[in-house]
Amino acid sequence: MTEVYDLHCHSIASDGAFSPEALVTRAYEKGVTTLSLTDHDTVSGLAAAKQQAQVLGINFIDGIELSANWQKHCLHIVGLGINPTFSPLLKITDYLQTLRYERAEKMAAKLEKKNIVGALEAVKLAAGDGMITRTHFADFLLSQKHVDTRQEAFDRYLAQGKATYVATIWPELQEVIQWIIGAGGVAVIAHPLRYKLSANWMNRLLVDFKAAGGVGIEVITSRINQDEIRLISQYANKYDLAGSVGSDFHNDNSPYIELGRIAELPSNITPVWSLL
Repeated sequence: MTEVYDLHCHSIASDGAFSPEALVTRAYEKGVTTLSLTDHDTVSGLAAAKQQAQVLGINFIDGIELSANWQKHCLHIVGLGINPTFSPLLKITDYLQTLRYERAEKMAAKLEKKNIVGALEAVKLAAGDGMITRTHFADFLLSQKHVDTRQEAFDRYLAQGKATYVATIWPELQEVIQWIIGAGGVAVIAHPLRYKLSANWMNRLLVDFKAAGGVGIEVITSRINQDEIRLISQYANKYDLAGSVGSDFHNDNSPYIELGRIAELPSNITPVWSLL
């Protein structure tokens, strides 16, 4: 049987549309054989996802996606193979939830100044017990017809430099990596090209990432082309980083982003799952 890995996806515990159980079931239906749930700054969906994975016979890897600051850039670091009951990690996720709620209050206040009311109540309802993210605000703006697409919400309101963007001081990259290592996991840089770093800055990042104990980089993500795969593979080989693969699936709104619908890891890259 062909092994299909997807080590980056989201449930309603953060900004996904599916419950952890439904997400695992969908992964199973799409042929995924090894799955990691990596919700933003929370482990609250892992127990339910793992239980469903055992029922369906999917290999499950406990994961998380943590926000980190590096040189004034907000990066996302995936932790794979973590212990979700590790007490220091749970304290950190509580702190990050507080940070996200405070950011949500400030974003809602900025929207109100633009005569867009009701955002905070809407995003709190949508997030439930999960983390409030900018995606929740994008969905609110879309539902209220202030924008025509989720991307337009970011382009007009939510992205850095836009009217309702709120800068958040996330924990430093070195701290985040050490939390992942402390929880027994391995640290992976998520979607590395999304940060739009120059080659110079990317090299600086990877030097610091390695020095802090990071071991992996997402070589394969959804909607990535062969030139981009070659570029990330070059970085992986240059810095002796293991390669990860993940759809970054959130919902079923796009036919191009689907659980398990990702290219294979190039044969010259060490798979990150061989380290778990």
